[in-house]
Amino acid sequence: MLSLARLRVLFEVVNRGSFSAAADALDYTQSAVSQAIARLEAETGASLVVRDRRRIRPTAAGATLLGHADAIFAQVQAAEDDLAAVLGVRGGHLRVASFPSAGATLMPQAIAGFRALHPNVRLSLSEGEPEEITPRLRAGEFDLAVMFGFIGDESRFAGLSVTLLFNDPLYVALPVDHVMARKHALTLTDLRGEDWVQTSAASPCARHVVEQCRAAGFQPRVSFESDDYQTVQGLVVAGVGVALIPRLALTRVHPGIVVRSLEPVSPVRNVVVATSPAPAVAPAAQAMLEILRSRAREHAEGRVGR
Repeated sequence: MLSLARLRVLFEVVNRGSFSAAADALDYTQSAVSQAIARLEAETGASLVVRDRRRIRPTAAGATLLGHADAIFAQVQAAEDDLAAVLGVRGGHLRVASFPSAGATLMPQAIAGFRALHPNVRLSLSEGEPEEITPRLRAGEFDLAVMFGFIGDESRFAGLSVTLLFNDPLYVALPVDHVMARKHALTLTDLRGEDWVQTSAASPCARHVVEQCRAAGFQPRVSFESDDYQTVQGLVVAGVGVALIPRLALTRVHPGIVVRSLEPVSPVRNVVVATSPAPAVAPAAQAMLEILRSRAREHAEGRVGR
């Protein structure tokens, strides 16, 4: 394989007409230039330059080789520029994943902020639950993922670099005409006789709600399941059950429900952003992480209605 560095020396020698001029341009010694040409001729098995009284000129073989030099140098420069663009957040493709309630609230603002700062980076967003996203992040399908977890299931994120964005408490949703709707705060024990609406039984939120209810001394009687929190709200409005809904999913509260906190402490899920361990994190992913931190502070300070 030809040496790109020695091809550059040949290019400079022929274009400048002498070994000494090429040495000055390349900041080489004249001896180093001579050695580079000699080694290139050995690699090609052909004489590449001839010397006359006025200047050095290429042989037929040298001219043929130099005929490709411009294209080779341009291709290498393009590759270097593309790499620099990705490393400098000036281009490339940032692949992001998020769970649905963050995808509907946190991510649109973060994406808009990122695109305003880095318009040349192509950005894609995929949605899924944490148990779907995590193995795909580990496999390299995503550069960054917004997920949630509960205390005790941190092992899910083993091997990833995880940053806590904010704590997302769960609130009780009741129909407005429910007998307990007049109370400002409730305990889980208050709800032991109620029918429940929750996410699918295998989901982390549903498992956590069941664990919390069992810790309070009862098994929740689940009547309906839906992984769409707007559907959950609709079922609560219809009076078929109560639900625990994360604050992030309560940016739009149906007028037919009231939202109450739990005493003494509401259950909390931790909203995190995960990436491959540093230094594998691309600058574009790091830039998005900083934007997410800023947007997360705004969401963490938000208030739920009714």
